[in-house]
Amino acid sequence: MQISYKPLWRLLLEKNMNKMDLLHTTEISTCTLAKLGKNKPVKLDILLKICEALDCPIEAVIEFI
Repeated sequence: MQISYKPLWRLLLEKNMNKMDLLHTTEISTCTLAKLGKNKPVKLDILLKICEALDCPIEAVIEFI
């Protein structure tokens, strides 16, 4: 099973945000942003931080393929 963050990128488009906006809003590291961009696993607390900042459920940022 693989991880995909395509829902996150779609959500950012809907909210007129880019990756740098996400970086500043959530205060995640550039390393974490790179992992997200490569569909690599990140810690659950980071995903929850993103969900809190974007006011969305976790299903809106990640999917399993």
